[in-house]
Amino acid sequence: MTKSRPQKVRQGEIGEHMAVGLDKPAKETMPFAPFEWMLAFRYLRARRKEGFISVIAGFSFVGIMLGVATLIIVMAVMNGFRADLFSKILGLNGHVVVLKIGEPFKDYDNVAKQITQVRGVQHAVPLIEGQVMVSSRVQATGGLVRGMSEEGIQSLNLVADNVQFGSLEGFDESRGVAVGTRLANALGVSLNDTLTLVSPRGATTPFGTAPRTKSYPITAIFEMGMSEYDRTIIFMPLSEAQKFFGKRDAVDYIEVMVDDPEQVGAYQAAIKGEIGRTFQTTDWQQRNQTFFNVLNVERLVMFIILSLIILVAALNIISGMMMLVKDKSRDIAILRTMGASRGAVMRVFLITGAAIGVVGTLAGFVLGVVFCWNIDIIKEFVAWVTNTQLFDPSIYYLTKLPAEIDPYETAWIVAMGLGLSILATIYPSWRASTLDPVEALRYE
Repeated sequence: MTKSRPQKVRQGEIGEHMAVGLDKPAKETMPFAPFEWMLAFRYLRARRKEGFISVIAGFSFVGIMLGVATLIIVMAVMNGFRADLFSKILGLNGHVVVLKIGEPFKDYDNVAKQITQVRGVQHAVPLIEGQVMVSSRVQATGGLVRGMSEEGIQSLNLVADNVQFGSLEGFDESRGVAVGTRLANALGVSLNDTLTLVSPRGATTPFGTAPRTKSYPITAIFEMGMSEYDRTIIFMPLSEAQKFFGKRDAVDYIEVMVDDPEQVGAYQAAIKGEIGRTFQTTDWQQRNQTFFNVLNVERLVMFIILSLIILVAALNIISGMMMLVKDKSRDIAILRTMGASRGAVMRVFLITGAAIGVVGTLAGFVLGVVFCWNIDIIKEFVAWVTNTQLFDPSIYYLTKLPAEIDPYETAWIVAMGLGLSILATIYPSWRASTLDPVEALRYE
């Protein structure tokens, strides 16, 4: 009986057998099995040999976190800036302005009573407005006089609730003026001091129009929180404004306050129907259209630009994951030869990359929200450290830096960060699943 001789194995035959074995369908495990999570989190931990990969993952995490946090902070500040400007502009100026066409507006009392009969109208305030030069003993500057009754100025909560010195009680009989804190500081005056107002619309003489000049005591000093208003607005009793500007028994227009400024179009139509077609009406949206359009465009541009930060961070995840796949090619080959399916390998690296993006996005969300809650404290600290004035009110109009977090907008930012992070891991994970174990182990 002849003994069977052992056959020689040709070079590369083992690889061929391995390949044949891999072609057989392996027993598929449940998706996202515990061993997949174990391997994924193990790849996130740094070792001495793989320290560089871990550094790249750390940079990807920081990039996602800062991108999401920056976008949340900037959009919250833009929202707060718009809301604060909106409240201050509408808190001082009327939502609807009613003008008389072709003749002096003398029957303003009757028209104001008619307007107040419209449902949803809060106040209808007759008003005189004019540019003046205001001077004190030490300084002179430009100002805007708004002549209105005591009832009218008391209806402006933005003014009535922010009187710093003096009082608005008896404003009609005081024959004085109310000025902003910034105007008082610029002129070097305080309560009960005298201001001199000069109007170019004076009496007509044989030598031309003489400027009208008159002095008034300061009966109240207010601070509305908007530097432009606090620096220029001067309130004067309506009767005194009529005398000063030569209006006699007329006013310039009537300002109307309504319950819902966002639905001002419906109120405007109702007011027109009440007072007739001899009057011209404009709303706050028409008068401030350019201003708010610029704000909306700026807000959109800032969102697009800052979204690119998150996109760059997501691309950084792709590069880091590709290097991780390259570094772990031997481990992938061993897993495949031990029966791991391509789907299991793909899910391992998908979990690894998604963990970086998800944790980075959530950390950015927490950082952004905490920053917005303490933005004034942070601003003061940075100003103290750098010894500079951040967000000068004379430039940015507001005396404080507002931040208003929109839940829907913030949720959209977080969803975008999570989506980009997960999408960034798909291609590297697919590359890992398609890795040929024979080629990976050939030179091991």
